[in-house]
Amino acid sequence: MGNKTNGILALLGLGALAYWKYKKSTPEQQQAVKDKINSAKDNLNQWGNDLKDKANEVASQAQSKFEEAKSKVEDSASK
Repeated sequence: MGNKTNGILALLGLGALAYWKYKKSTPEQQQAVKDKINSAKDNLNQWGNDLKDKANEVASQAQSKFEEAKSKVEDSASK
């Protein structure tokens, strides 16, 4: 078997083990797992939003630099 097949089988095995362990846990433990997943999701969403904001900021800065350079070129060409 190839490495991909072994990796997929290992991942499926770990998923099945985690699911079995989750189902056998107490309701309090299940809620703790749900809370961890929700907080991880919120953190990931916040990280994505921060990354998007920074990308928009860099794009805005690049646009302003381009406009500045364009106006300088136009001024020097008109002289």
